[in-house]
Amino acid sequence: MRETPNFTGWQATVLHREDGNTERLIRQLRLLGIHATLQWAPLSAAVLPDLVIVDADQGWDDLLPWNGETPACPVVALLGSEAPGRIAWALGQGAGAIIAKPIATSAVYPALVMAVSIHRERKTTAEKLQYLEERVRLRPLVHAAVEKLQAAHGIDEESAYAILRNCAMRRRLPMEQISAFILAGAEPLPEAG
Repeated sequence: MRETPNFTGWQATVLHREDGNTERLIRQLRLLGIHATLQWAPLSAAVLPDLVIVDADQGWDDLLPWNGETPACPVVALLGSEAPGRIAWALGQGAGAIIAKPIATSAVYPALVMAVSIHRERKTTAEKLQYLEERVRLRPLVHAAVEKLQAAHGIDEESAYAILRNCAMRRRLPMEQISAFILAGAEPLPEAG
């Protein structure tokens, strides 16, 4: 079961022109323990709040600093129109949840919880992809080390992989790191069994 976030002490930035809806939203956020400030200028990637709330009807994709990448914090989109295309666009820009305007008190908390949950999933997925991309990028090191082992011991590819795997397990290091050591000559060539 997922833990429900406690928003007490959170800082939020609302990218929205001042009007009655925004003031009401800020009051509702205060009831949840969130301090919200209004802003209608691009966010700084260096100083981001815990939460961003944007007005999708006014256009805000150029105000966010994560150009198509995984958002650095949860994002909620305010929508005056619940047209499916507008919702899809907002979600595609990184919004983790939608609150329809005029803002109902009962809609704010569930939307924030959903935004945080989706943000965590996106972050986890991005971290997994980054890890896999790094592994793929380093894969040539492993192939080069295998070729070096094959040449040194006159063995087939499968045997060379087995030697490399055993060496990595003994040293408790990733195969890519052992491969880099072998190629650099920092690690003696393992003996063929």
